[in-house]
Amino acid sequence: MTFQITPDILLRAYATGLFPMARGRDDPNLYWVDPERRGILPLTGFHVPRSLRKTLRQGRFEVRVDTAFLAVLRGCAAPMPGRPDTWINAEIEALFTELHARGTAHSIECWRGDRLVGGLYGLALAGAFFGESMFSTESDASKVALCHLVARLVAGGFTLLDTQFITDHLARFGAREVTRATYLGLLDEAMQTHGAQFYCAAERVEGAMSGLLGITGGGDTGNTPTPSSASSTHSTTQTS
Repeated sequence: MTFQITPDILLRAYATGLFPMARGRDDPNLYWVDPERRGILPLTGFHVPRSLRKTLRQGRFEVRVDTAFLAVLRGCAAPMPGRPDTWINAEIEALFTELHARGTAHSIECWRGDRLVGGLYGLALAGAFFGESMFSTESDASKVALCHLVARLVAGGFTLLDTQFITDHLARFGAREVTRATYLGLLDEAMQTHGAQFYCAAERVEGAMSGLLGITGGGDTGNTPTPSSASSTHSTTQTS
């Protein structure tokens, strides 16, 4: 008998430290992954490289939230130079699309006019955000999306950003590996965090972004938003 993974089973798995992957886009099977060492991106001490700070201040992209979730997911699953295949198969796409409809899975998107040029998606659960994948068709687009995600998580009271694994790309922002035992302790703390909100006031997100960029006076009032924050479109309700 084939074991059917449902969205509820998926949520329970993430809450205990497991996550699913396929061996390839066309692989119909999913495998539970529980690595001995786990990648996390600390929300305190998040490092924004100097060149990226300039891009963020310029407001090169319009940043939106949850306006094109499926397009972001499929962008992450599409072949890219140096990455001919991905672990995102049809079942993962279906599961996360359902979780997005429930308001649990989210996308951060970078737009150039009417073109989606980069973004990321992941799962918000209690005080944890599980970053699944990101993509970019223009330089810095996925990095800008990551910075906006971190600002939103800080503003919303999250305590854990799980990156699953470490890449050179993520290491530039301060990502590090922890043991399984350490990760499970952080996860338990995050699961007991009450009141974390992915959708929070734009002023708080702008203030958190100002903090990431080292701009004083932003605070929670939003009186001195950065150009990239000011040009962002933040959803206040979940859309499918």
